[in-house]
Amino acid sequence: MKFAKSIVLLSSLLITPHVAASNIKINIGHVDSQEWTVSKKGAATQVFKNLVEAESGGRIQVDIFPAGQLGGETELLQSVQEGMLSMTIVSGAFSKVCPEAAIIEIPYLFPSSPVAWEVLDGEFGQNLSEHCRVETGLKTLAYGETGFRHFTNSKKEIAKPEDLKGMKMRVMPNQTFIEFMKVLDAMATPIAAPELPAALTTGVIDGQENPVSVIVEKKLYELQKYITLDGHVYSADFLVINDNFYSSLNQADREIIDRSAKIAGTVGRAIQQINSAQGLETIIKEGMNVRALNSEELNAFRNASQPKMLTWLSTKIDPKWINQAQESVKNASTNI
Repeated sequence: MKFAKSIVLLSSLLITPHVAASNIKINIGHVDSQEWTVSKKGAATQVFKNLVEAESGGRIQVDIFPAGQLGGETELLQSVQEGMLSMTIVSGAFSKVCPEAAIIEIPYLFPSSPVAWEVLDGEFGQNLSEHCRVETGLKTLAYGETGFRHFTNSKKEIAKPEDLKGMKMRVMPNQTFIEFMKVLDAMATPIAAPELPAALTTGVIDGQENPVSVIVEKKLYELQKYITLDGHVYSADFLVINDNFYSSLNQADREIIDRSAKIAGTVGRAIQQINSAQGLETIIKEGMNVRALNSEELNAFRNASQPKMLTWLSTKIDPKWINQAQESVKNASTNI
């Protein structure tokens, strides 16, 4: 944790500025814990706050409202759109307001996190950000990371697509994930994150899918016996701001926010990577049956789901976005 701690405390090492009375206030909400050692959103927002306040000499004050204090991700996005909240950092819910964001949720699109970072930080991510800004009034300042998602369940080892048939799987209330379960013949059960442990405990669902860090944070290893490390979807965090508010700021303050957001997104990614690596050790220690798919098994899942998902997604958004995403992934993969 020393490495992670040094990242989060980076902003505190800056020379302390003369702090003037704040004349700009930024309120940012998210649904995760604010404890930076276990929460990528908590780490990202804390670093954002520290950097913005330091660089502005206290003229800009950032107040953080974590742990769903201001509602779930859908409510947070709506509040930012309406100008009741300045900023938020969300993951899967963003595609509800900007359907094109569902492109990055294409199953087995990204082969690794570095490839995803290059795609999102590059031309494709910039184009997606600009499109969503125009459509929603939400400007994406930076992309963080929730991580690669994996299947867990309490019934049996999942080693091939057919193993999911008829299984009751919890997914986020997100149409892309619901459709993904359908094409694998599983029974998709949309359940909000706070209700997940209870649904597993009572047997309403057989399994769920989440990044390792979330599985450990919520102690789902106590409720699930099997995990399949397939990384079917890469989930990003979207650090967004109300575009009207952002545009009302002077150029110098916008540059402070831009720089701080980029660093915040990078810190969130680092915390996610650390917690994922340590989380694997935890779930093994806690006795979960871990199945890591080989390339042949992974291709079976990809072939069973990706073509159907691409066909479905093509009916929801302009197919040009899908082509651009695939081309960007191909180019990034050759560069890394």
